[in-house]
Amino acid sequence: MLRKIKLQAGTYLGTDDSLEIELTPITVFIGPNNSGKSQALIEIEGWITRGRTESLNIISDLEFESLVEDQVYEKILNKIKIAPSKNFPPYDNNYMVVGMYNNNCQVYLPNLINTALSPNKENFKNSELPMVLQYLTTRLDGYNRLNLITEQVADDLQEEPRDTFSKLFRDKALISKVRDIVYNAFQKYLVIDPTNLGYLRLRLSEKEPKDELDKSLNEEARVFHKNATLINDVSDGVKAFIGIIISLIAGESDFILVDEPEAFLHPTLSYKLGKEITSILDNDKRLFVATHSADFLMGCVQSNVGINIVRLTYGNQGATARVLTQDKLKPLMQNPLLRSIGVFNALFYNAVVVTEADADRAFYQEINERLLKEKDPRGIEGCLFLNAQNKQTVWDIVKPLRELGIPAVGIVDIDVIKEGGDVWNKVLNGIYLPELSHNSYRTGRQTLKQAFDKISGKDMKRDGGVNLLNDSEKEFCLDFFKHLSDYGCLVVPVGEIEKWLESLDIERGKSSWLRNIFEKMGDNPDLDEYVRPASGDVWDFIGEASKWINDPNKKGIPE
Repeated sequence: MLRKIKLQAGTYLGTDDSLEIELTPITVFIGPNNSGKSQALIEIEGWITRGRTESLNIISDLEFESLVEDQVYEKILNKIKIAPSKNFPPYDNNYMVVGMYNNNCQVYLPNLINTALSPNKENFKNSELPMVLQYLTTRLDGYNRLNLITEQVADDLQEEPRDTFSKLFRDKALISKVRDIVYNAFQKYLVIDPTNLGYLRLRLSEKEPKDELDKSLNEEARVFHKNATLINDVSDGVKAFIGIIISLIAGESDFILVDEPEAFLHPTLSYKLGKEITSILDNDKRLFVATHSADFLMGCVQSNVGINIVRLTYGNQGATARVLTQDKLKPLMQNPLLRSIGVFNALFYNAVVVTEADADRAFYQEINERLLKEKDPRGIEGCLFLNAQNKQTVWDIVKPLRELGIPAVGIVDIDVIKEGGDVWNKVLNGIYLPELSHNSYRTGRQTLKQAFDKISGKDMKRDGGVNLLNDSEKEFCLDFFKHLSDYGCLVVPVGEIEKWLESLDIERGKSSWLRNIFEKMGDNPDLDEYVRPASGDVWDFIGEASKWINDPNKKGIPE
């Protein structure tokens, strides 16, 4: 019934290309903190259930399919109408009571049907359609999902089931579907316990119920249920997982909104939940999820079911919204290097800095933390620091992240210029340097290498970096590095990471350098010897990374 969603932001900053999405059954909003993920759910819910179509920050428009009268009954009214009974008068031809027995309303059918035939923004917000759709909408936040598993009143078995437990109790296919998922997650069987007469409650059993024993009230059934664990006595994670699954499989809602489905769940369970919900939803339903869990998202992607993954960002320059395709996300999971460093987490950060090794990552991350603590503008807010295995594999991480629109900086030591050919081409391709510029950068690299090679007995990396060159060569080198930094490739001008903060008197051997420099930098800001940000040196170097990341017109991000 809901066909399209249009967001106010577009793929790139400073453009009017608002993102429009053809909806699949599942849409997952991801992105850094405060990017608008939860707000998107609030606005979608407000639009559907209250006709709130104005003064929105994330959503621009929702497009519903047009329904003729028969479809209005089939897709909406027949699901939520309350049949004539002693509690309600028979329907007038023009009116119908809809909703639930303890929460209902009367709707004027001609208006409702006319709106459903042309459900545009203006018609929608002033109609009865939102009032009706509220009964087909469920929002699950961090805590109300736990209420989904509390005991429910048992329905009259002679009438249609009103609640999910009654529906599961009667429908063998539905309870089997839920039970299979729960067993795969916890190795226990979910059963509906009717032994508290008048109520239905959930239990988890070590033994599989045979011959519908769980539906009986005889002595054997009572013993069976007594030996099973009441759902109230399990962890919140188990409750949340089961509650969401039951809501999706047995619930009547066509619109489900789940904020932080990973709440209460450990990473493995988050992954399983993501994988399960993408495969159990009917095509007629619409599930909207806002998550900050890489594990949940990996489960969604792994399922091979078509879903919309929308990455939102928000910063001083404005907001962006981009659809991430599964074919671009899967390599992040399948590549052993990317998987081992948790690169999927980058989707939830504003930016990424990739270094050659773990020690490099730790050092540059500490430098950035100190800049941020001092509120220094050179610090990078919301930045994830990752490490490759060497200078070559830096670009194996940077390139796929940039393809997803994530600003990813690569930091390498000065010996990156030693090798040409495929090794250097990997750098140029990784930073998305325009193809027409490749030859000039190949020539520049060769020129620099020759300048360093003619310096007898000196190593460019260990013996001074750019300071080994004469004035004109140094000027050329720094200018060349500046052009690389314009594309988010930062080359260490002092040669290697161990040469930063040389005013600190420490042993700088590879094996002990990081420990020594951290000890010298101190960890107590109240002490005089604590090293704070200063002008120049590595502080300005990280500032260059920050400058590129925060540039709304940055180079090196593919379209």
